[in-house]
Amino acid sequence: MFFSTNVVEFALLLGQLKKTKRAGWIYHGVNSPESIADHMYRMALLSFCLPNDLSINKDRCIKMSLVHDLAESIVGDITPMDNVTKEEKREAERAAMKQIEATLLKDGKSSSEGLDLELLVLWEEYELGTSKEAKLVKDLDKFEMLLQAFEYEKEQNIDLQEFFTSTEGTIKTETIRSWLDELCRRREDINSHILTQLK
Repeated sequence: MFFSTNVVEFALLLGQLKKTKRAGWIYHGVNSPESIADHMYRMALLSFCLPNDLSINKDRCIKMSLVHDLAESIVGDITPMDNVTKEEKREAERAAMKQIEATLLKDGKSSSEGLDLELLVLWEEYELGTSKEAKLVKDLDKFEMLLQAFEYEKEQNIDLQEFFTSTEGTIKTETIRSWLDELCRRREDINSHILTQLK
């Protein structure tokens, strides 16, 4: 079983995800940007909406959505604008995941629940991106970002086309692709309505 000190320490780390704002939105001048936890939470709930496909482990997708940015509770949200290489980012995040794993250990040993090991395994699987679940969650990560960009464009009257352009053609999963098509249709409808009003 977990010891209370371990769980509380882990919970405090998780609290950083609620406080840390997503850097990409800050760089683009978004007011009151979402936190990392906001992003992960909606991803996890969207995972519930996945079809019951026997070739995909939906529960694993939900867990992976909740874990994929966990390292950012320590290293923060590192983006390409930080001039950090992908290798440096991965190493920093892996070190953070090992630190999180250590938080859940008692006397250097894994708990009977094995959560410490499961978190690291899920994170590594996501980073490698080779399993069906990891590929799907990576697509879901991009979709949730575009969904948030769409909301900010509507709410704050700002242009976030850059996010749509940079991810164009990168979402391969059929289900997530269909969600993105619907999102883009709604975005085009709103943009057409705005142009009509300006005439």
